[in-house]
Parts: sequence; structure tokens; C-alpha cells
Amino acid sequence: MGKKRKEKSFSSFLNNPIDFTLLITIMLLLSIGLIMVLSASSPSALAESGNSYSYFSKQLIFAILGIIAMLFISKIDYRFYQKFYKHAWVISLILLALVLIAGKTVNGAKRWIYVTETLSFQPSELVKLLMIIFYAGILVKNRDELDKYGKGFIKNMCFLAPIIGLLLLQPHFSASIVIIGICSIMMIMAGCKFWHFIVTGGLVGIPGLIFLIIKEPYRLQRVITFLDPWKDAEGKGWQVIQSLYAIGSGSLFGVGLGESKQKFLYIPEPHNDFIFSILGEELGFIGCALVLILFAIFIWRGVLIAMRAPDMFGSLVAIGITALVAIQVIINVAVVTSSMPATGMPLPFFSYRRNGAIHTTMWNGSFAEYIESKCKIR
Repeated sequence: MGKKRKEKSFSSFLNNPIDFTLLITIMLLLSIGLIMVLSASSPSALAESGNSYSYFSKQLIFAILGIIAMLFISKIDYRFYQKFYKHAWVISLILLALVLIAGKTVNGAKRWIYVTETLSFQPSELVKLLMIIFYAGILVKNRDELDKYGKGFIKNMCFLAPIIGLLLLQPHFSASIVIIGICSIMMIMAGCKFWHFIVTGGLVGIPGLIFLIIKEPYRLQRVITFLDPWKDAEGKGWQVIQSLYAIGSGSLFGVGLGESKQKFLYIPEPHNDFIFSILGEELGFIGCALVLILFAIFIWRGVLIAMRAPDMFGSLVAIGITALVAIQVIINVAVVTSSMPATGMPLPFFSYRRNGAIHTTMWNGSFAEYIESKCKIR
């Protein structure tokens, strides 16, 4: 009898209807992202390899692999991951430690593990997802203590300390910010008091952030450049100034798809973290607004699914992945519009990652579908 019930439950899960609003939103974002990679990368690709389509073809291949992974992962019952939430934390530590041991240093940072000369893997991208699974599991386990400062807030934050420590050793400051943001949102949604974060942020978070900025000259320089990029217009402020020129040139309707001037080696690697500025130049305010509306729909559906999830674990996983995409979008757009100091933050579904083909397009694409298929709206 128990076996029949289990089979029935699993079969019922596989037959859950698809949230077409979220699915169509994801496919639209991915499609626009591919078009913009093709447009933004063609001058750089032609100059470097003699093939205007070299970056686009790689992005397309891994977008297709991401969709396949999305369809496969969406058929796995999310409750399966809850059994291994402790393993997710251990695997995260191992991956980040492995980067420090066997990773390759690129531009002064050791963040990548190279499988071959052309294929590499950034463990921090997987760690973001593993930490979502871990915190969903640990918060469910400790749900009765979450309103307490010591046993609830401090105890659960302690699990984050070694992860952030290993990331800062790489150093990977932007990934640290994203993971802290995701876990904080999950903890608040699970039942931790908001004042816990205000007090701890004031006493530890802000002083710690100031120390990390002052400690590394390049971080301090980014803050100084953010305050006045035109002070060093041909040096540190070059990229953000060119980004602002691109966005400003786009005006309301843009200069036209493929007609960007700033992508011709003015903005360094325009198909990466600053792809949104090329979008603004070619498609204008209307194009930027459309993309941001699509991301807003994605976030809306993610939050709605989290609210209607059948259990707490599913709800926290959904809100965690929604926060992952939302935080990265907010930081990326803020950087390219000079609303915050520059940091290496890709735009989900859009940015091409030069140092590795296994990147956010694949992960975020597959796990976005994971939200809608696991934690079904009833």
C-alpha cells in the first residue's frame, strides 16, 4: 500500500501543469539575451578570432544545454533535495577549497577551474544554488528557533561564515554579496526578525564592508571612480563612462539593433557584464524597459509560487532562486548605469562569460524552470 502511494505521489508530481507565464518569460529573456550577445560580441569576436559568431555560437550551445537541463531537472521532486541539504554545505566548502588549490589565476583572482584550455567552470555559480538548498533545509529544521537572536539568527549565520571566507580568499567579492543577500532574504522569509539584520549589519556588516574596501586598493579605487568617473576618464573611469555614453545615445527607441558604436572596442568586452549598456544603446529606453518588465514578471511569478508552495522547504527554495536572479539583475543594472561601484556581476540570461562556457545562462535558465515545476501553484 505504501509503495502504491509513493508511486502515485511521484506520478502526480510529474504531471503537474507548467506555469506558462514563467516559462514564456524565461524563453523571451533567453532569446533576447542571445540576440544581444550576437550583436554585442561580433566586433570583439571578429578582432580576436576572425569569426563574428564565435561567442554567439558558444552561448547558443549552452543555452540549448540549459533548456535541456531545465526540462530534466523540472521532473525531479524538489523534496529529494531536502534529504541532502547538509551535503550541499559540505560540497560547497569542498568546491571553494578546490578552487584555491587547483584553480587558475586570471586577472589577479583565482575563481575558475579549467577542465580544458577552452572549457572552465566557476564553482561559485554552483555554490549559490547549493546554499539555497542548504539554507532551505536548515531553516526548516530550526523553524521553531528562528525568532531568537542567538539560536535563530547567529546560529544560522555561522554556517555562512566559512563559505564567505573562502570566497573572499579567491577573492570573489560580488559572489559573497549575492550569497549573503540570498541567505538573508531566505532567513527573513523563514521567520528571523528584521531587527536582527539591522543590529548585526550596523555593528559588524557595515564596518566589515568598509574594512574589506580599504584593505584592497582596487576596491577602494572602484569606489573613488564611482564617485567621480570623469576624474580618470581615460583610465579607471573609462568603462563606466563609455557605458553611460551608450545608454545616453540610445534615447527613447535606440539607434537600431546591431548599430551600436560603443561595442566597437570602446566598452571592453561589451558582451559580458556591460551588455545592458549595449541593449540601451541599440534598443533605447523602450528596450531596457521591456527587459526589466520581463525580469519583474519573473520575480513576481517566483514570489507567487513561493507563497503558494505546498511546504516550507519548497517555499524557501523558490524565494531563494528568485532572490538569486533579482539581486544579480539589480546589481548589474546599477553598475552599468553608474548607480553603484563597479563589480563583476553578470546579467542573468544575457551575459557571456569569457572565462568559462558553463555560466549563469545555463544555471539560471535551468533552475528558473525548477522554481515553477517544483513548487507548483495549486
